[in-house]
Amino acid sequence: MSLIKEDLQLLLLNFCEPESELLQRIDRETNLKVLMPRMLSGHYQGRVLSMLSKLITPKRILEIGTFTGYATLCMAEGLARDGIIYTLDKNMELEDRVRGYFAVSPYHSQIKYIMGDATQTINDLNETFDLVFIDADKKNNGTYYDLIFDRVRPGGLIIVDNVLWSGKVLTLQQDRDTVNISTFNDKVAGDDRVEKLILPVRDGLFIIRKK
Repeated sequence: MSLIKEDLQLLLLNFCEPESELLQRIDRETNLKVLMPRMLSGHYQGRVLSMLSKLITPKRILEIGTFTGYATLCMAEGLARDGIIYTLDKNMELEDRVRGYFAVSPYHSQIKYIMGDATQTINDLNETFDLVFIDADKKNNGTYYDLIFDRVRPGGLIIVDNVLWSGKVLTLQQDRDTVNISTFNDKVAGDDRVEKLILPVRDGLFIIRKK
């Protein structure tokens, strides 16, 4: 899924912080035991998410799309001492596995793992967020963006994953998923309430800062 050549990717890994033992375990077990392991953020993107979180020391993080919890734990590294990360998912088949990972992490008391349809469970959260990471069903990127926008503080970050879609956003004949992603990218590009840029990290990270 990465847009960067494998040899360069390996070089980049040599110049970033190592994974914790728990993150290594999640990566290994996800690739061995979970369907669609490519959905995992992985080492390099995880370090990017960790760095961005640490730069703003968020008190409240919202993650839409937990998968096996790798990115959750990376962003939790930057939480303020009294911070909380809410992570929303609806894949009940992974729930026990993910809760097990969270339980043995140093951030277990700061993670609120909520099961259900995120378009509904977001409305149950009475919080203002410093950081939001959207990495769920791509057709709803725009819906999630609209749902959380007023809940993000000025200066807060919204990060959206997979916005380059393996380079398919460059093709003229686009399938439905690619159209959805391109439409969302255009939506953000035209939003004058935010500053934005896309980082070519793995499959494309849209970094959006609310003015």
